[in-house]
Amino acid sequence: MARKFLLITTDQQRFDALGCNGGKFAATPNIDKLAAAGLNFTQARNQSTVCMPARSTILTGQSIRRHGVTSNGIPLPDDAPSLSHHMKSKGYKTALLGKAHLEPHAGTTFFENLAANEGNIGPHRGFDRMELAGHSGRIARSTFHYPKWLNEHHADEVEGFHEYAVQGTPSARPGGDTDAPQVAHNPIPKDLYHTHWTAERTKAWLDTLDDADDWFCWMSFPDPHHPWDPPMEAAQKFDWRDLPLPDAYPGSVEKCLEVLDGKPRHWREWYLGENQFAFEVPPAFVPANLSADAIREVNAKVHAENELIDEAVGSVMDYLDARGWNNDTDVIYTTDHGEFQGDFGMLFKGPYHVEGLMHVPFIWRPAPSAGIAPGAVNDPVGHLDIAPTIAAATGEVPGWMQGAPLPTVSVDSDRDGTTTEWIDSWDGNAITLRTFVQGGRYVITEYGATNVYDGTEGELYDLAEDPRQWRNLWDEPAHTGLKSGLLAALRDNLPAGRETPLEKIASV
Repeated sequence: MARKFLLITTDQQRFDALGCNGGKFAATPNIDKLAAAGLNFTQARNQSTVCMPARSTILTGQSIRRHGVTSNGIPLPDDAPSLSHHMKSKGYKTALLGKAHLEPHAGTTFFENLAANEGNIGPHRGFDRMELAGHSGRIARSTFHYPKWLNEHHADEVEGFHEYAVQGTPSARPGGDTDAPQVAHNPIPKDLYHTHWTAERTKAWLDTLDDADDWFCWMSFPDPHHPWDPPMEAAQKFDWRDLPLPDAYPGSVEKCLEVLDGKPRHWREWYLGENQFAFEVPPAFVPANLSADAIREVNAKVHAENELIDEAVGSVMDYLDARGWNNDTDVIYTTDHGEFQGDFGMLFKGPYHVEGLMHVPFIWRPAPSAGIAPGAVNDPVGHLDIAPTIAAATGEVPGWMQGAPLPTVSVDSDRDGTTTEWIDSWDGNAITLRTFVQGGRYVITEYGATNVYDGTEGELYDLAEDPRQWRNLWDEPAHTGLKSGLLAALRDNLPAGRETPLEKIASV
């Protein structure tokens, strides 16, 4: 019998969300158990800080410059080589349950936007079954399977969700106790919320399989991505008034500006609402107007969502144990990207290559039958390495994958570091960033020449001395040699790209 594979992803979850990574608020015993029984990669980073590029890298094992999804709004081609197609070719049953976002959420020509209304659950992209959820239970916002199910069976539970977008534009409508953006008190019961639904649909698909079947399942939770509107029965555990402010929150508008003035100008311009650089942020949101209490309330909602995810993970792991599959099942847990959550006085994400957005939770619990010893692994790894790791267990890593199978112990390997890129334009402002993180200590970001920058700008941080990334060393003469060496390493480690770029046809 071959090993089975459960890939678990969340959306917009920070590295420090989990107890096993130092998280102090949300209880995550089930995910922590996976980390204790497996390999917890402490230096894992994504290859993009927004959804579609990151998810396409997870599925293909390719960099954003190779698979071509360099920003949200660029659909991954249906015939793109993928892990799911590879697993199908090896005789595996395959499914994706929850959030996919491999296609734009805008437009009516994509499977993800049409499938639920057509009663279609696949096959698509090498997956035998796709049942999809987004960030809302409202049909007006989402045409996925989850809101269709909720409206058909529990229509009285729909209105508690925050309206994520209005006429296609992300909404900054205030809510909650503090008028925080995209926050709402949602009375929906936990067992009707999309986190629970995703786990239940995963178990329902596994129920269709024979005990001897080999399978690859991607269980993809939409949370803790905004809007922050978890069920109140979970949210009420966290009183935002009792929460401290994030360590990387400078403390006031004036102190935020002192920090941001040391960074390239688009940081300050976005913070003050003077310019827009990413569609993913509500255009009416001005970070400088964000109150400290609103930051606390957002974090309280996030902690509640993280606990719900942990409960759902535990229910699926209990199911695997009851089926007798646990011993032969590999489980990989990660997220696509992080979230500011008040760092620098900001929320959401965008063209800002800092640890809150790049450093991701990354756990591999190999099948116990594989005999791989547990432990923390400090080697630099990334989303590029997920597909090759799973493919390797089938006896073949396709040549089109650019990553490498994950190491099983911390070793002095040929892994120099991780690269993360941003290539996008919004509101007439083009930003390109290329970042290299070396040894979990140094973070260097080279800015490309665009209509915003001339190509001489950049950022350089020493995480050992400045874990909050408040002091930009880029222009400091004492660090010229360090900067030169890191830039050379960045360029040496950039993966190969594609000859012809893909077309951006939507915003998100």
